[in-house]
Amino acid sequence: MARNLTTIGFDADDTLWHNERFFQMTQDRFADLLRDFAEPDHLAERLLQAERRNLGHYGFGIKGFTLSMIETALEVTENRVPGAVIHEIILAGQEMLRHPIELLPHARETIETLTPDFHLVLITKGDLLDQERKLAQSGLGDLFDAVEIVSDKTPQTYHDAFTRHGDGPARSMMVGNSLKSDVVPAIEAGGWGVHVPFRLEWALEQAEPPTHASRFAELLDLGELPSLVEAIG
Repeated sequence: MARNLTTIGFDADDTLWHNERFFQMTQDRFADLLRDFAEPDHLAERLLQAERRNLGHYGFGIKGFTLSMIETALEVTENRVPGAVIHEIILAGQEMLRHPIELLPHARETIETLTPDFHLVLITKGDLLDQERKLAQSGLGDLFDAVEIVSDKTPQTYHDAFTRHGDGPARSMMVGNSLKSDVVPAIEAGGWGVHVPFRLEWALEQAEPPTHASRFAELLDLGELPSLVEAIG
């Protein structure tokens, strides 16, 4: 009998390993650097505005975040920000690019449990070099049948990835912490979308859960995924 599910896609950042906390820590450092020019809440709002309008230029990831911080610093100081502050922002971005990889609970054991019986595909967005670095340091790279590092995640992204590396979206599942990027577009492509929430969430990744969708599920952590996969069959 043909299996209903043959391919499982996984997001990387804040699904398999920590990521958003480093952005939060750097944003706190950014607020401290600009404390003489802007209140933290106002600065955070201005930075988010810069990130939103710059996504089309820089894409997702640390480099775009760093450029948005520099742009915001120039804006809130009316181009009077000291060069030393710009230097510190650049150093903060470089430090983010060197942060060690720390796997989230149940990530390795779940991947190892599923890899013998399913095509596993890592589907992540962001800077190519940084995502490749994190995957290499995670020690999980050899457990995936394919890796897709994409500029954005849309229904077409999942349709194409699951067609290339599996039996199409109808027999595929996407697992991730972002409703907007990992779950909703995968369901719209015809697959399953499994939400594994993380305690920190970037404002630009927020979306309403598709509770009306028959192929939507939400788990407490990755440790629950093998049972869900077995139930789907």
